[in-house]
Amino acid sequence: MLAPRALAAPAAGPVKPARLRPGDTVGLIEPAGFTDDLFDLDLVKETIAAMGLKPKLGQHPVQRFGYFAGKDEERAADVNAMFADPEVRAVFAVRGGWGCARLLPHLDFRTIRANPKLLIGFSDITALHLAFAARAGFVTIHGPNAGASWSRFSWDAFRAVTFDGATPTFSNPQGQEDRLVQRSGRVRTFRGGKASGRLLGGNLTVLSTLMGTPWLPDFGGAILFLEDVDEPPYRVDRMLTQLALAGVLGKVAGVVFGQCTGCGPAGPSYGGFTLSEVLQQHLAPLGIPAFQGAAFGHVANQFSLPIGGLAEIDADAGTVRLLEPAVR
Repeated sequence: MLAPRALAAPAAGPVKPARLRPGDTVGLIEPAGFTDDLFDLDLVKETIAAMGLKPKLGQHPVQRFGYFAGKDEERAADVNAMFADPEVRAVFAVRGGWGCARLLPHLDFRTIRANPKLLIGFSDITALHLAFAARAGFVTIHGPNAGASWSRFSWDAFRAVTFDGATPTFSNPQGQEDRLVQRSGRVRTFRGGKASGRLLGGNLTVLSTLMGTPWLPDFGGAILFLEDVDEPPYRVDRMLTQLALAGVLGKVAGVVFGQCTGCGPAGPSYGGFTLSEVLQQHLAPLGIPAFQGAAFGHVANQFSLPIGGLAEIDADAGTVRLLEPAVR
């Protein structure tokens, strides 16, 4: 792989990309896994069109190299091309998977930084989000990938942040269950109170694997948000331990752990710690506001969180309030 290019650190306070407007052309990239069914890509393009936007497909989403949508240099070339293209106003990842971290040495950060545009996606796209926060210095959006189901809740949240430039207070959608006490949309508070800072985070597995690399921003005073999928509690424990030993948990002003889909106990006879117990052990002793259960991660209903944007969390209410627009 190529050696990382030496770049000056971005100025304090990220640049805000232009807001989306109906009729804008947006790029579609697959920086990680491939889509092997053209029908699925048709659905993605129709989804973008339903947003009032014009999709522009990169060169490699229909290619395949093992479990990637093309070789590292090819997928990186799609990212570079979309940020260099003056017609493209924002860039959507079609899907996640694995592979974004392999692109980082091949990205042209001088061109990317000179052309701030919204990058939208989650899961493995976390590697790009964090590298952009460290090296490009503009806000990106942790939200549904273009190939997601895009529920009404997710679309309303995304539109408010990226089209309207609004500063919503995000709270979990409440279900309409026939129960005395609702079970869906609940949060668990580890340490109450409010905290504010710049939102940084994403997928816990991806974040932890970037520890010790030059592709991470400074987490000092940040609101750390985390999510994951199909990770048993002991692995979450291991990754949070890594973040603690690396000094990240000791730097942040607050923590929001979203959804960890498929992260429950292995079976009814499981005798280890549950996910909530692991989080309690790591987050409560920090003495900062922290809660679990916010609506982001590998779920249908998702917040759109501006990485690098100022936000306030209320760990008692289980809310995330944006303190400034993510776009100009």
